[in-house]
Amino acid sequence: MSTSITFYGHNVFLYEISGRKILVDPFLTGNPLATISADTVEADYIIVSHGHGDHVGDTIEIAKRTNAVVISNFEIANWLKKHGAPRTHDMHIGGSHRFDFGTLKLTIAHHGSQLPDGSYGGNPVGLLFKTAVGNIYHACDTGLFYDMTLIGDEGLKVAILPIGDNYTMGPEDSVRATQFLRPEIVIPGHFNTFPVIAQDAGKWADMIRSKTSAKPMVLHPGQKYSLLDL
Repeated sequence: MSTSITFYGHNVFLYEISGRKILVDPFLTGNPLATISADTVEADYIIVSHGHGDHVGDTIEIAKRTNAVVISNFEIANWLKKHGAPRTHDMHIGGSHRFDFGTLKLTIAHHGSQLPDGSYGGNPVGLLFKTAVGNIYHACDTGLFYDMTLIGDEGLKVAILPIGDNYTMGPEDSVRATQFLRPEIVIPGHFNTFPVIAQDAGKWADMIRSKTSAKPMVLHPGQKYSLLDL
């Protein structure tokens, strides 16, 4: 059974790990890059990295339809529960939990987290998956921070980093982040959804190849990348 990562534009990624489907930040309605709809996407779990509307997205609607468990920080999980998400699992930064797809640990992220109605959304997070094929770090929305070196010490198969700039780190800082993290493979996210975060992913990939030891993997919306079990 292989592990796969599918990109649906912005920060929407679908992981398939140990037969489970884990959907991250399901901003599909209103996402001009999305190649799947909130009415058709499948999920056993949904992870929400922070409270902004372009990350909470269609979480509640998808959770109601699929009965997926929604994983997020304490504040967002409670907010989602009050707004109709049927099943939630709250966590917080530095904490890890063993799920049936593997272990998930929440890391720091430097960003905001206000919820769509103005409610307090706690602290934003990144995601560290510990799986049979190796560790996967999904930075989600963040700027560059030096503690990424500690995440890199975990030994990473894959890192997913934002490159859009303006709201998150841009291409140059993501190259520096890759140097800190030392993954085998690095995948860009959070770019080209809107003009303000438009980037040349090919140029970014050239920088990764020339300045790091990682293999860049640019996924087009709807494209899946598979990792074979070790």
